[in-house]
Amino acid sequence: MEMRYNELENGISLIKLGGKLDIIGTGEIETKFTGYCSGDNVRVIVDLSGVDFLASIGIRLLMLIAKSIATRGGKMVLLNPIPDVHNVLEITGIPAIIPIYSQLESAETVLLAP
Repeated sequence: MEMRYNELENGISLIKLGGKLDIIGTGEIETKFTGYCSGDNVRVIVDLSGVDFLASIGIRLLMLIAKSIATRGGKMVLLNPIPDVHNVLEITGIPAIIPIYSQLESAETVLLAP
């Protein structure tokens, strides 16, 4: 599992994931991913365009982090999952908790809104 992190000019954290978000992939990134999402009032975009498989443990990680961020006054959104991953997210009801966007600009606008 690959993970790249950078901070955008507007202070939003962009985390780009690539590979399989299964038990092995989740284990490889969980600690660093959690660290990138720590702090108060953080704004995080998780780019899933490079994720080609999403298992229940990966969904669990995303949910736990999103809820943790929300309790600290922040927001998290998902960006541009491939169709198979998007279907898994839809079936599991994730968009009701973590919004999904197909364009970076849309995700940024939502995160910067009061």
